[in-house]
Amino acid sequence: MDISAGVDDAVVDPAALRRAFAAFATGVTVVTVGGRTPHGMTANAFTSVSLDPPLLLVCVDREAVMHRHLVAAGSFAVSVLAADQEHVARHFADRRRPLGAAQFDVVDWRPGRLTGAPLITGALASFECALWRDYEGGDHTIFVGRLLSAEKLHEEDAVLFLHGRFRQITPMPSGVVR
Repeated sequence: MDISAGVDDAVVDPAALRRAFAAFATGVTVVTVGGRTPHGMTANAFTSVSLDPPLLLVCVDREAVMHRHLVAAGSFAVSVLAADQEHVARHFADRRRPLGAAQFDVVDWRPGRLTGAPLITGALASFECALWRDYEGGDHTIFVGRLLSAEKLHEEDAVLFLHGRFRQITPMPSGVVR
């Protein structure tokens, strides 16, 4: 059975596909690697994979600077950003920011205890991972990390990304029943 004959042109049009994917709200993270050349990038392609063994994944464009750094480091960290950390997300998404250690000069961070990768201060949660597997995923690589450490740090709301923009959850008015 050839299902490609019935593929809608909107599915293969990258701009239309990007708009459709943008309808799904995601959390926002900063993925980092440590070492002699630390690097960070904003990512919303992040999810938990397994509790046993404890695994998570991040997807990284093959052309991104992070791609080669993550492969070389063999380990990485993920910081889940809080609602008041949109500026951090924007900083690590900016291709004009300095590279190397200098890109971390404008944010508060601490080195991960097990990987040395920068963990963003004020993040809701942080994870340190050893690179476990990687899979080809079109123009991205799906990096699966085995968790070395996980910390839930705060209870605040997360910064979200929806329809191509950063968002915050608006609390429901008091007295509204869910």
